[in-house]
Amino acid sequence: MRPDPPEVRAAGAHHDIELDFGLVVTGHGRHYTVETPEGVRVLCHPRGKKSDCVVGDRVRWRATNEHADEGVIEHIEPRRNLMFRQDEWRTKSFAANIDRLLMLVAAQPVFSENQLARALIAAESAGIPSLIALNKTDLTGPAEAARARLVPYLAMGYQVVELALKTQPEASRDKLMQHLGTGSSLVLGPSGSGKSTLVNLLVPGALAPVGELSVALNSGRHTTTTTRWYWLDGARQAALLDSPGFQEFGLRQVQADALAGFMPDLRPYQGQCRFYNCTHVHEPGCAVLAAVEQGTVSASRHRIYVGLREEMGR
Repeated sequence: MRPDPPEVRAAGAHHDIELDFGLVVTGHGRHYTVETPEGVRVLCHPRGKKSDCVVGDRVRWRATNEHADEGVIEHIEPRRNLMFRQDEWRTKSFAANIDRLLMLVAAQPVFSENQLARALIAAESAGIPSLIALNKTDLTGPAEAARARLVPYLAMGYQVVELALKTQPEASRDKLMQHLGTGSSLVLGPSGSGKSTLVNLLVPGALAPVGELSVALNSGRHTTTTTRWYWLDGARQAALLDSPGFQEFGLRQVQADALAGFMPDLRPYQGQCRFYNCTHVHEPGCAVLAAVEQGTVSASRHRIYVGLREEMGR
């Protein structure tokens, strides 16, 4: 959500009074676009060699020219939460201060339940509520199969919004805005899910080939590979964060023993096992394994849990 200037100013009152306040709305390398509370966007870079800023950060910055259209970021305000992604070599943060995760999957192509689970666990570990959106529900057969695969998630308490972004755009937009009308929403989805269609539907022209950051840098380079913050309303009370690509979510910040606590279907059985340090993988008297055998916890979800524990190496 848009920071309220007096509140932010009070929170950072111990810093140099000359510093201005802003919201990071795009980032590219060591260059960031910072938006002021008045809606003015400024090209900034961080102080020093290390760059810790991510989109969604509230920052304090100082102008570096008389026009105040360029600046340096001096301080990052405390974050409410932080999301990570990882590749084979490292884990990297990419978005902060998120109010909800909008996880978009489609009836076709068939979505990966492992990817879905990882995203939801990442959000749970950061304390971010999640909303699942199922696109292409106009494809009758595939939609029925997708609904069946999402039944366990409904049982866990996740909301599922059904969309047909291309054939029913207005109805789909109305459904989405019932949930996204306030706060900041990070939208994620695998290739083919319709995420570009969703972003353009909610923010017409959002996916223009060259963003303002590239223009400012005079690079002519597309910025569609970086996370971007878009306002959904003129009052700047609702925002959409688009993070192109669907890399694996960074779960290295999650301890293996805490993993079950971030899976709503496994969480109720914690503390009910015979052994206090039960891993829920092979131990006798395990309440989770008993629930899987009884069908209360789906076998596919338990397989995902076991796979993640093995990935964590403990």
